[in-house]
Amino acid sequence: MTLNRKFFLGFIRIHILHHASQDEIYGVQMIQELKKHGYKVSPGTMYPILHALENEGFLKSRKENVKGKIRKYYKITPNGQKILQESRQKINELIYEIMV
Repeated sequence: MTLNRKFFLGFIRIHILHHASQDEIYGVQMIQELKKHGYKVSPGTMYPILHALENEGFLKSRKENVKGKIRKYYKITPNGQKILQESRQKINELIYEIMV
């Protein structure tokens, strides 16, 4: 795993939680969203992150048949909301420290 990938995985996880706090998300949607922000995330990276966030209790999922294919939708959990809020505080502290 490259240094850049390791470094940005935390940002990607926070970004996913942010969007899942606003509305349900799914993998391809998040790959496209992250691409808008300059991240190149493959399905081989995205889906393990989503599964890990669910296994850690930060996301919950539901399945839906969309045009004959099963799509998994994710929404943030109360634990996910808590870690997202803590992350926002840490991000604000970091921004203040490195930008001042």
